[in-house]
Amino acid sequence: MKKILFAANLESFFTKFLIPQLKYYKNNGYEVHVAAKAEGIDIPYCDKKFDVDFARGFNIKQNLTSYKQMKDIFKNEHYDIVSCHTPFGGAITRLAFKNCKIKNTKMVYMAHGFHFYKGAPLLNWLIFYPAEKYLSKYTDTLITINLDDYEIAKAKFKCKVEYVPGVGLDVSKFDFKMTSKEKNQFRKSLGLKQNDFVMIYAAELLPRKRQTWLIETLNETLKNNPHFHLLLPGKDSMDGKCQRLVKSLYLCNQIHFLGFRKDIPKLLKISDLALSSSNQEGLPVNIMEDMYCGLPVIATNCRGNRDLIENGKNGYVVDIGDKKNFVDKVLKISKFIDQQHQKIKKENQKKIEPCLLENVLSQIIKYMNR
Repeated sequence: MKKILFAANLESFFTKFLIPQLKYYKNNGYEVHVAAKAEGIDIPYCDKKFDVDFARGFNIKQNLTSYKQMKDIFKNEHYDIVSCHTPFGGAITRLAFKNCKIKNTKMVYMAHGFHFYKGAPLLNWLIFYPAEKYLSKYTDTLITINLDDYEIAKAKFKCKVEYVPGVGLDVSKFDFKMTSKEKNQFRKSLGLKQNDFVMIYAAELLPRKRQTWLIETLNETLKNNPHFHLLLPGKDSMDGKCQRLVKSLYLCNQIHFLGFRKDIPKLLKISDLALSSSNQEGLPVNIMEDMYCGLPVIATNCRGNRDLIENGKNGYVVDIGDKKNFVDKVLKISKFIDQQHQKIKKENQKKIEPCLLENVLSQIIKYMNR
């Protein structure tokens, strides 16, 4: 029986992004193994799990430990394919693989967003770029999920480089209808009125997602338009910094922190406009979900975002520091949303098609098996 190993920093990475790939190989006769730092998560379609102490940074002790653990796995198991993910999980796996001098195994690395990119800190380029360039010599296929990364890797790295638009958007949870009555009731439960203009940015509260910048940018707009509201669903990883800012600006009635939610599809269906203020992405799932739900999107012009948004067609991309232009685009869409809705929805349907799970998965499998 053929065997495949998937490696990533954390078990939760598999449940978020890789289950369709595990399912495909399990259903096609492979023995499926995974290597990740244990979090007590049940991973379906997995025959064997290895608890590997992958670090998420430059922890020398952890990196040495995980390197030795991966070498032990490669000494005791033979794989037809190794598929590694995440910067440190991918690097340690490939180093251990290289030093075990393994033959007849295909090494695939899927980059979900390089740490070096246009606009990244110089230190990222000094550390991560040389490391990835070196490791590319021991990688059979490198799969990138955005065009910026693809162009860099294609020009600079010594391996076969492929591009797929993301890991595949599973739309099954979005394929339901809400009546006007249901939408109004759901809005009411959130403290919103039927005729409010509702914006949403579904993302974990993080410095790189820049919710504080977004709040400051929309401050005057919200105060001048009391029927404008901003929904911010997502786990708070900033210790209440955003909430304190909103309170100081007296915007608690218009900016709604919803915490971690399992009903993002419903929230999108009662929203009018999606936003993203991030300074870097791989290929943002939240924007793909926004698009699938037919929402126009205003996003910062960064890697990943600009792959999905086309100015004037399904939204706008705005330079990362341009607060005035961001606000202008919000006001522009708010004035014409009713007239433009069907046109934007049709454009989004066309642009999101290549990103759907069935289309992306078939490409990933093709590149992994080739």
